[in-house]
Amino acid sequence: MKPLTRCAWAKNELSIQYHDEEWGVPVHDDRTLFEFLILEGAQAGLSWDTILKKRAHYRTVFDRFDPVRVARYTSRKVERLLADPGIVRNRLKVESAIKNARAFLAVQKEADSFDAYIWQFVDGRTHQNTWRTLQEVPARTAQSDAMSKDLKKRGFSFVGSTICYAFMQATGMVNDHTTDCFRYAEVESLSP
Repeated sequence: MKPLTRCAWAKNELSIQYHDEEWGVPVHDDRTLFEFLILEGAQAGLSWDTILKKRAHYRTVFDRFDPVRVARYTSRKVERLLADPGIVRNRLKVESAIKNARAFLAVQKEADSFDAYIWQFVDGRTHQNTWRTLQEVPARTAQSDAMSKDLKKRGFSFVGSTICYAFMQATGMVNDHTTDCFRYAEVESLSP
């Protein structure tokens, strides 16, 4: 039996599972969108493998990424998080998660859901790209530039255009599986 062809970045057990089950699947659940927003920010300057290894612990210490709870974190909670080797112990990133939770709740209130707000940057539909190689995949686009600018205006941090594009890839706002990847057509079929 011929082995499955995957995107070139899926090389180890964790990244293969993430690639095969989650990456690029359209996400419309606010809590999951918040999780990816926080994790993509935590990943800045690090490998995604590092975040995947710490993801289960992040879910525990960040209250399953409940933005209402995270928005209420105190300085005492920040200090406990910074002492926890199970997460990325960067003060700016930890404080950003709290700041972003508060901004996230404000967007939910304004737009009825974060989902309704964030998907407007791709007109509510997954952009189906047709990259043949990993080298063709951009690090940012006009849409991620617009998303980054608007999120920053709303008080979010760790939301530069490259982070926003990675968020878009993770949550299925774009299908960036390479065309030879077995997941390309599967993910394409999940989009309206």
